[in-house]
Amino acid sequence: MSNDVNAVGRRKESVARVRLVPGTGQRTVNGKPIDDYFPRKTTIDQVVHPLEVTSTSDRYDVHASVRGGGIIGQAGAVRLGIARALVSIDESYRKPLKQAGLLTRDPRTKERKKYGQKKARKRFQFSKR
Repeated sequence: MSNDVNAVGRRKESVARVRLVPGTGQRTVNGKPIDDYFPRKTTIDQVVHPLEVTSTSDRYDVHASVRGGGIIGQAGAVRLGIARALVSIDESYRKPLKQAGLLTRDPRTKERKKYGQKKARKRFQFSKR
């Protein structure tokens, strides 16, 4: 049990706790297989990209617990968590992951609503007369 590594990934409103365990390449998100949890293949490809960059797809089992946000934000959070966990396993993975842009937390979040306005940027209709 001492070989497993934990990491946290975040994107938008999503927070993912990722555990990498030496294994055969099983991937679960919130207790479900990754294919059942994420509906699109492109989303699954995004999640497993750090494992493909480091050629460790079949060496580690991924157990992710993610909450908050939507599907795309959750996928980004899991991806960042996997990348951070891989770096804590082996520091030599840092360079290829950094070059692929997988260790950078995406800072874009929802802009807050301002008072006197309908939404963050949308205004109420202006009438001169």
